Amino acid sequence: MGKGFGELAYVRGIIKYSLSPFEQRAFAGAVSYGIPNLFRRFRSQVLRVTPPFIIAYMVYSGVEGKHEQLMRKNPADYENDQ
Repeated sequence: MGKGFGELAYVRGIIKYSLSPFEQRAFAGAVSYGIPNLFRRFRSQVLRVTPPFIIAYMVYSGVEGKHEQLMRKNPADYENDQ
């Protein structure tokens, strides 16, 4: 007597297909396809992402070093103090 899955309501002009959460396999192919795809995507993007990070780190460390150098007191300014 009851209606089957997908026949509970009918909205004109909209067709919607879906699977039940109990019929889906969330990790289907995660090991066989997901891990190799992860390495492939990493290799394809590493040369695009890494150089800006290296340049940014070099700029940051250079600026921090210069700041530390400028914040030191000059001993020559205090030679004649008693």
